[in-house]
Amino acid sequence: MNILISGSSGFIGKHLTKRFESEGHSVVGLTSRNCDLTKQGSLEKLKHAAYDLIFHLAAWTRAGDFCLHHGGEQWIVNQQMNTNMLAWWNAFQPQAKLVALGTSASYTMEENLVEGSYLQGIPNEKFFPYAMSKRMLYVGLESFRKQFGKKYLYLVPSTVYGPEYHTDGRELHFIYDLIRKILRGKKLGEEVVLWGDGQQRRELVYIDDFVDILVKLASKHENDIVNIGGGEDYSIRQFAEMICEVVGYDVSRIKYDKDKYVGARSKILSVEKLSRLLPQRRKTPIKEGIRLTIEWVEKTGLAS
Repeated sequence: MNILISGSSGFIGKHLTKRFESEGHSVVGLTSRNCDLTKQGSLEKLKHAAYDLIFHLAAWTRAGDFCLHHGGEQWIVNQQMNTNMLAWWNAFQPQAKLVALGTSASYTMEENLVEGSYLQGIPNEKFFPYAMSKRMLYVGLESFRKQFGKKYLYLVPSTVYGPEYHTDGRELHFIYDLIRKILRGKKLGEEVVLWGDGQQRRELVYIDDFVDILVKLASKHENDIVNIGGGEDYSIRQFAEMICEVVGYDVSRIKYDKDKYVGARSKILSVEKLSRLLPQRRKTPIKEGIRLTIEWVEKTGLAS
């Protein structure tokens, strides 16, 4: 197959590219360096190629408080990228299925996050512009299906983790932050302070599992929205205990600062639809995934 991947240098993009190339497919990767998707006409140079699958992974966002301080910029940049990609797809790639990623931030509730409620209610103010730009991406895909007969797949991931994450100094998703703090605590012989009471619950999807699900759904499913979640959740205390077990750090030395803001108490995606579509999907045990991630963090010096 001929495959186009935007955001190919990102965490998911790198792993997805490796997967397809290992299977012998032809992959063209787009990054901000070789194709500025915010510019109208940036994809014109590719209009004569014919792609079987287009993965639109490019998005301008980061973990932590990034969305809180860059809402206006996020709205402009993400709307530009999404609109330019969809317009080019419709004009020059009628044969291609477009697979795009949404965000769990677009949901409003903390529980029962089912696909049918993705466009309902008002997203959290902290993520509002980014969350709405992702909702509009889904609306665009569905609109193109209705008017032009296009084929798409819109996937909403939970937090994806594993080796080869970003190492450019940006804020980290919670699991990397936990690993970093506990590794530093062991190295320096210090107590570790975590935000909140430790009872907030989260889920994770290991990167190899996510890519496997992404590839399999793209090959057999279309014109739908599907959550990709872990199927099980743990408290921050439980994650900390698992990390301490691998690292060899005394879990009793972890302290919790209950005065710090920690976001939603729970944000777990419903995976009922995913389980129906892929009942035998790949699933790395959480302790194994955390061990592999810790090994990578230690090798990269991310905890220094």
